Amino acid sequence: MTKPTKQPGRGAQRGPQKSKDSKESGEKIAAQNRAASFNYHILERMEAGLVLHGTEVKALREGKANIRDAYVDFKPSGPFLVNAHIAQYMPGGPWNHEPLGERKLLLHKREIHKFSVRTESKGLTVIPLRIYFRNGLAKVEIALAQGKKSWDRRQDERDKDARREADQALYRNRRR
Repeated sequence: MTKPTKQPGRGAQRGPQKSKDSKESGEKIAAQNRAASFNYHILERMEAGLVLHGTEVKALREGKANIRDAYVDFKPSGPFLVNAHIAQYMPGGPWNHEPLGERKLLLHKREIHKFSVRTESKGLTVIPLRIYFRNGLAKVEIALAQGKKSWDRRQDERDKDARREADQALYRNRRR
């Protein structure tokens, strides 16, 4: 009886390898702006880093944030996330943060310039779409957006209903 030989350069295999693109690679959503696509035409998206202090990180990890009314303001010192509500972390005590404070965004100069110039034109604004953690770092997905008129919203609702009815008809037709 022969003994199995060990292949050089191969260690013990522990099962399937996880790819870096999987959810386990560290993307956990802390807050999401679901009303953004209803209220705005999303023109362009970008990822930015988020500067957090003290208990803000722990409150975000618990998912206690609201970015529905938030927007990005471009100041001479850089871009800031304004009006984003991150609830206080209860065990934080006297070291708690201000819930509606401005939070600095981390972007390259060319990205700041690109969005700040375009927001000066009529009807465009930069809004956050979601706050999430990727590999332990807080990130914000921001978007250049144009506000929708009321008739735009009604038309989008009609389109969504028509799409839903067509999908249901196809589903029923397949089941026969």
